[in-house]
Amino acid sequence: MGSCQDQEKGVVRVEVEGPIIIGAGPSGLAVAACLSQHKVPFMILERSNCIASLWQNKTYDRLKLHLPKQFCELPLKGFPHTFPKYPTKYQFISYMESYASHFNIHPHFNQTVLSAQFHKGSNLWVVRTQDFEYVSHWLVVATGENAEPVVPRIHGIDLFHGPIAHTSVYKSGSEYKNQKVLVIGCGNSGMEVSLDLCRHNASPYMVARNTVHVLPREMFGFSTFGIAMALYKWFPIKFVDKILLLVTNFILGNTNHYGIKRPKTGPIELKLATGKTPVLDVGQVAQIKCGNIKVMEGVKEITRKGAKFMDGQEREFDAIILATGYKSNVPTWLKGCDFFTEDGMPKTPFPHGWKGEQGLYTVGFTRRGLQGTSCDAIQIAEDIAEQWRTVEDKSHCKSHIILLNNS
Repeated sequence: MGSCQDQEKGVVRVEVEGPIIIGAGPSGLAVAACLSQHKVPFMILERSNCIASLWQNKTYDRLKLHLPKQFCELPLKGFPHTFPKYPTKYQFISYMESYASHFNIHPHFNQTVLSAQFHKGSNLWVVRTQDFEYVSHWLVVATGENAEPVVPRIHGIDLFHGPIAHTSVYKSGSEYKNQKVLVIGCGNSGMEVSLDLCRHNASPYMVARNTVHVLPREMFGFSTFGIAMALYKWFPIKFVDKILLLVTNFILGNTNHYGIKRPKTGPIELKLATGKTPVLDVGQVAQIKCGNIKVMEGVKEITRKGAKFMDGQEREFDAIILATGYKSNVPTWLKGCDFFTEDGMPKTPFPHGWKGEQGLYTVGFTRRGLQGTSCDAIQIAEDIAEQWRTVEDKSHCKSHIILLNNS
């Protein structure tokens, strides 16, 4: 790695020997670990001051992994045997920290990428931050699907008298004790926040505007996801979905009766086709059944004291929580590249979306969780390592010729 001062721009130009990896979350760390196994150097740029910043700074306290730990491991190093089946947020963060330490990964923190663009004249990627201009033959986009909170435009929301918070800043229901809270969104975050509010004596009203599959986290002591993946190896996906829904109705009952309407497409088929993840029940359905979590139809408008709903109801609330998810931020900084859609997702679907042209790679955009991340990271590292060996061989050859000519 070398650097020099660009007098005209007043920016320090840093020449990176191996790939530039943008993002020090699980995706960026996974690629870095795999590259280190191939002895390929790299540089990670991270906008925050820590690794796994989404997990450290933008998740609620009661969060646990939704899947068993064996489905959430990164390449080359698993979870400690002492960790429970479903590790907590804090255990997952400690796993990430030990993972980075084990593979000697040291990201460059507080480096917000302002732009990244391929320059055809030099055949180099130029990545600009507030402090430096980094250049490399390879660029790995590892910012993932969940880089920025999605804040919907709801009519009248600016009029509301109480606090409005996205789940990215929600920590605990203790802040909402004895309050009536409108939770907008019924995915995993909306469901779990509503459950957390119940446990702190708040009264959550959860908006279920869209259809969603709710499955038990476990079926007869086994992970529902694990059962689904095992069946999927042997049976057609529609048959697997039928089995899952039959057992789900036996365990949870028909969620349509409680205002949670199921999509017509089965849960696994829908997940693979669109990336829409089914909600895994860890007690939410029981709270809905007994009326502690009240399910509401779509919001028509927010008022000063509450909200009006599509079914004509109007209610007052003390606070609003937006469980409206996250989105990719790639289009805001990756320039002159048509590899991504306007939503910041690779145009080429899984499993071929990890590699673009001119040394561009993406990881963490599969909509298949950490298993998808691991799969991509391994392939990216192998592909770059092969090119790296070719470059090294050429350099070695040139050095050998120079030595012969000088002897």
